[in-house]
Amino acid sequence: MLTRRSFLTTATATTLASPLAIPAFAQQLKSRKSEAKPISQQERDGRIERARQLMTAEKIDAVVIAGGTTLRYFTGVRWGNSERLFAFVLPRKGDPFYISPAFEEDRAREQAGDKVRVLTWHEDEDPSVLVGAGLNMRTARVGMEEKVPFAFSDAIARANPGLTLTGANMVTGVCRARKTQAELDLMKLANSVTLEAYRAAWKQVKEGMTNRDVSALIEAAYVQLGFPGVVSVQVGENAANPHGSARPQVIREGSLVMMDDGCQVEGYQSDITRTVVLGKPTDKMKKVFDIVHRAQTAALAAAKPGAACESVDIAARKVITDAGFGPGYTYFTHRLGHGIGMDGHEWPYLVRGNKLPLQPGMTFSDEPGVYIRGEFGVRLEDDMYITENGAELFTPQATSLETI
Repeated sequence: MLTRRSFLTTATATTLASPLAIPAFAQQLKSRKSEAKPISQQERDGRIERARQLMTAEKIDAVVIAGGTTLRYFTGVRWGNSERLFAFVLPRKGDPFYISPAFEEDRAREQAGDKVRVLTWHEDEDPSVLVGAGLNMRTARVGMEEKVPFAFSDAIARANPGLTLTGANMVTGVCRARKTQAELDLMKLANSVTLEAYRAAWKQVKEGMTNRDVSALIEAAYVQLGFPGVVSVQVGENAANPHGSARPQVIREGSLVMMDDGCQVEGYQSDITRTVVLGKPTDKMKKVFDIVHRAQTAALAAAKPGAACESVDIAARKVITDAGFGPGYTYFTHRLGHGIGMDGHEWPYLVRGNKLPLQPGMTFSDEPGVYIRGEFGVRLEDDMYITENGAELFTPQATSLETI
């Protein structure tokens, strides 16, 4: 599945593949690849067992997972979606199986192994019938993972009238939402690498550089540190747009610069935003930074097991509103945070209306912001994980607009 981050990561890796393309400052950075410990097969087996427990609780007989992140989460298989159905079917009882185009069987077995069932179909056949055939159940309640294309789920429903389709998020999403220590370790490394790349690159920034120049510096640092990563850099009034602008931007003395995004370590993501100023910030910039910093701290304090997801957003938004930048979404224009793990944005979300209780092992971005159109924006973003007693950030909070 091609996303902004995956596209830019591929482009960066291609552009900077040659050692000659790595600037001198980045060459001083040491690769941290050896610190990353891949997810074990034993851990994936545990994920399958956890999913089956949830399927029993939700009264779901099987789950269908097409290509994408959730497929990799449960199986380690890397496969994207196309117009041809490729799927992993996990029954609550019995052996899982794959559905694959016949001409792709060798590639599927190369990743999935020779012992697993692979049901194949030729180009003039309907692959949807293989879901029912593989389950061999007259009737069944089958959950569709949230990223299964509608064309696939619709075809499966039509070809298998005995199957009742439902969403599988209370199985797959719940599994992915609570990270194990192995996952948290990978995310901690990803966050540490991102902050190291930002800090190393920012030391090279000079007046007259463009936002794209800064992006290139950070992405070069990622390459040297050993992990694919990208960054969006916005300058001045463009930082008042949370996701920025495509227009060229030049950094001047006193310019506010916002850097956002992250890297990927063994499939696990980081997402950090730092807002800094080249030279000295204005009093207004410092005032807004302080408000956003206090909002981020309030959100961290509110994030604890049993608290509703929305309560974390409410805590941060109250600080910003009480400081005069309200009401509602007037200046803090987006939710407080998103789940993060193998996807940069994943379920669940820290947003008003989400009553889901937080649980230990859940991971989120904590990213309040104040955006003043026509002037500047300040966002501080760190990733946090829920502990038994509260929440912790993977990285130290920013302390001012003058340092990262």
